[in-house]
Amino acid sequence: MAPITKRMLSIAALAALSIFYLFPREQTVRERGADGVMQDVRITRVPLKLGLDLMGGMHLGLELDQEKRVSTDPGRDIDLALTVLRKRIDEFGVAEPVIQKSGSDRIVVELAGLTDPGRAKSIVQKSAFLEFRITDKTQALDNAMPAMDRALRGLGVQGGADARPAASAVEQLLGSDSTRQDSAAAEAGPAVLSGLIVASGQLPGEYLVLESAYPRVDSMLNLAEVSKLMPRNVELRWANAPVSLGVDSYRSLYALEDKPIVTGASLIDASAQVDPITNGPIVIFELNRSGARRFGAETGRHVGDHMAIVLDDLVQGQPPIIQSRIDARGQITMSNRSLLEAQDLALTLKAGSLPVPLKIVEEYQVGPSLGRDSIRKGITAGLIGTLLVISIMVGYYRMAGVLAVAALGLYILFALAGLAMLEATLTLPGLAGLVLSVGIAVDANVLIFERIREELILGKTVRLAVDEGFKHAMSAIIDSNVSTAITALFLFQFGTGPVKGFAITLLMGIAASMITAIFVTRTFFLLWLQRRPTLETLSI
Repeated sequence: MAPITKRMLSIAALAALSIFYLFPREQTVRERGADGVMQDVRITRVPLKLGLDLMGGMHLGLELDQEKRVSTDPGRDIDLALTVLRKRIDEFGVAEPVIQKSGSDRIVVELAGLTDPGRAKSIVQKSAFLEFRITDKTQALDNAMPAMDRALRGLGVQGGADARPAASAVEQLLGSDSTRQDSAAAEAGPAVLSGLIVASGQLPGEYLVLESAYPRVDSMLNLAEVSKLMPRNVELRWANAPVSLGVDSYRSLYALEDKPIVTGASLIDASAQVDPITNGPIVIFELNRSGARRFGAETGRHVGDHMAIVLDDLVQGQPPIIQSRIDARGQITMSNRSLLEAQDLALTLKAGSLPVPLKIVEEYQVGPSLGRDSIRKGITAGLIGTLLVISIMVGYYRMAGVLAVAALGLYILFALAGLAMLEATLTLPGLAGLVLSVGIAVDANVLIFERIREELILGKTVRLAVDEGFKHAMSAIIDSNVSTAITALFLFQFGTGPVKGFAITLLMGIAASMITAIFVTRTFFLLWLQRRPTLETLSI
């Protein structure tokens, strides 16, 4: 087979492979359905994924909440948070998210094509620290309440005017006794904290507070003079949501054992399902071997007791009663919650808890219409730049310029296919890098053509001048492209999202330009000269 034929077949094979990667194609992937069962799903893979600035979506800048950080190693905390966020976003299902560190103390999250920003922010910020705790049945808080009242009165805190009238209404609804003060405390003065905690709940360790008084009671409990009077081995946790009893709304306060029987660190899987009995959403969880052994032993010891499911220091729903020993698998009932919320809880639990809560310090959204406008302007700029390059090349180098332009068409095909093969995300800076690399592609041809011109001036034949031109221009082409590639690699390594997008397209453009300038253009020259063996001069 003639060398030129081999060259043409190689170019055809590269073009066919590029076209293959640029066509959308269907794929079968394994995904977990709403019922928690893994199933095969057919999805269509688009050849080039668009970034936030082209598709629209959300940008978040996150930092560690320093007020809630207990670790002395912020670098480790930010790395752990980055790992957890990546797992959560992957489960969330956003195509090609950008999750990376910016500097030493910030995480940048970019979610292109996002349709529910509020849900995404909730998933990103949720600490997802899970605990299972037994409710206290010793009435330790009742016994400590008089001393807490005396401490508050010593600080000049007065009882709430809405406390006692509401208590009688709750007593009628619950049939419970809300009197917490002993005779000595009653003689000492009016109720303060015990007046705002208006009634016992329906299970051990549960107390009810009017929703309107909830912030005030919480602030009282956090006072140093009050918190030091808390019973030993007991911790207080609020319910995650209020409940309505009659015409009033109440928030439950739970006294729990201070040591959890197991935490989310032992959890290895979680999935959202629909309870076949209640038709409500539930989250099924699975523990690792050591966690299951500990969970089974503790739940077996506490059969008949109530177990609170605590997520991010809030009790999720009413603590269920332990009917029997629970080992590796259990469930969290999502009362009055949607299946979507159950799915979000499952994915955050499965991804793990954040070492430190994150706060949003930077946020903006890009609308789809703005993204489409960016695409239109980017394509327009690219077409104008390409047309200018073509006109200059053809106008100045004549027939040799036409051959370079033909190779340029293949360059664009190869560059886009390379991006699709890497499953890279195309951003607006990436479009700029692509347009810039068009100029780089013809820059190599300029070096070759000028060298061919010099060889022709020296009186060499057309075929020899072409061979010598490609040969002697090679060192300059490699030198210029390698230096540009090194610059692009530094941009990719140390840059953030938009800069990385520019670097990737620039690198791919350099690789494609080397192929087209050195191999494709020379093949076109050889083919043209083969058809004109008697050619004595070259239009260059």
